[in-house]
Formats: sequence, C-alpha cells, structure tokens
Amino acid sequence: MRLRSTTALLGLLLLSGCQSTGAGRTRRELKQSMDSGSNACRQNPVYCTRVAGEETVLPMSIRATAQAGASAAGALKVMDEAARARVRQIVEKCANEADWEVNDQHLAGQTPTLEQCQEKLGKDASGQAITRGMWLGQMKHEAAARCVQARLSAERPGGFSLEPRYRYDFNTKVLELISAATEQELIRTGRTGALRGTLVPDVVIHSGNPLRAEAVFDFKFPCPVGGESRWHKYPEGHPFEKYNQGQAYELALQAPAFRVSPILGAYP
Repeated sequence: MRLRSTTALLGLLLLSGCQSTGAGRTRRELKQSMDSGSNACRQNPVYCTRVAGEETVLPMSIRATAQAGASAAGALKVMDEAARARVRQIVEKCANEADWEVNDQHLAGQTPTLEQCQEKLGKDASGQAITRGMWLGQMKHEAAARCVQARLSAERPGGFSLEPRYRYDFNTKVLELISAATEQELIRTGRTGALRGTLVPDVVIHSGNPLRAEAVFDFKFPCPVGGESRWHKYPEGHPFEKYNQGQAYELALQAPAFRVSPILGAYP
C-alpha cells in the first residue's frame, strides 16, 4: 500500500502554509466537505501562494506554458457543436483519470472513505484544519491539469488557458487579462492587493484570445467521490460577494461555466 507517511505529509503541508503572503486577505471558513484542489487553495494558503484575490493551485510552469501557447497561436475557428462535445469529453476524461491516478498512487487504488477524507493532517498557518480529502483534491487537481495540458495541446493548440487570471470592472464592464509574469511580480514585491477580486478559472477554452472565452471549466474532486460539489461562494467584502464562482465566471467572461467531477462529468 503506497500511502505516504502522515508525518511527512504534515511537515510538507505546514511548511507550505508558512509561505502565505499578501496584505488585506480575507480569512475564509473551511467547509467540512472540500471539493477540488483549486477550491481548497482559494480558501487555504497551504495549497498555493496566497494572494489577496483568487488564488491559484497549479505550478507556474504549467500555467505559463498554456498562456504562451495561447499568445503565440493565431485565431482559431469558434467551436461548433462537435468541437464543444470533444473538449467536454477531454476534460471529463482527465477528471476521471486524475482521480484514478492519485488513488492508485496514494491509496493502493482504493477510493477514500468518508473517515479518510475527514482525517485531519494538521493546521495551516491561519489555524484552519487540513484534511486528507483536501490534500487528495490538490493532487488530483494537478494531475487533471497535466492531462488537460497534454490533450488540448494536441487537440486545440493555442485555444485554451490553464488558470488565467482576470480582472473584471463592474463599472465599465471591461475584462482584463493579467499575465502570469505580472502576477508573479506583484506577489514578489508584496503588492498582492492589486490582485484582490480577480478571477482564476481552472480551464478556459477560447479561439486564441483568452479574453474571448467560449467555455469555462472548474475541476471539483469531492471526497468521498460521487457527489456534486457546490460552486464556491465569495466572502463578504469581495467584489463578487453576491455571486457564486460559476455566476462570476459567466458574468465576467460571458461564457458558460461548468464544474467537472469524476463519474458525474461536466455539469453547470
């Protein structure tokens, strides 16, 4: 059984939690039933570099590769029904494969039980509980992203972005894309307040321009597997506090947003 040592895991998680940065960030209450690694990341600094807006969970190398492909590509055709179905099939398959891969690596191929999902591995830098379900969700999210990167790079080169960061102006209705380089510079220089209220979908499908989205997908890995995961609700004081995650994506990007989970596939 290839279970990693809880002690080693806890050490890694707590070390990551100590890397939390950013002024003016809002503490968010952890849900008992965590869904995806991205959602856990957005609520918990143990999973990613903490910033004042939406947090990201993918390694910057993966995100930068997808963004570079989008910027280098010419205009693609707008997706027809067959292309939309194909993209949906790819992200659904990646969710299932990521779920299987991580369970195989860390649970000897078994699906986690409710007890395992709720097992507390420790606390993050702000004192919030870290569960095994959250950690598994993080691993599955990264595996799904690698899968999407590989499959869509062949299927739709330049026509997708992984965790692009957007800023939406409610007054002017203008959508702005914040480059990965700009984001990292703001984090490096401690100016994370400039990222407050930004949106970071997991996967955005477009025709070569990330500002003209055709579909948005967010991976959700409920633990135990099999149930629907709710869209994340933004905290009070957030620019999108009146919206859930999916509603915010659809308002800002003007494209349909879908959750993607193992077994269930893609759903609104």
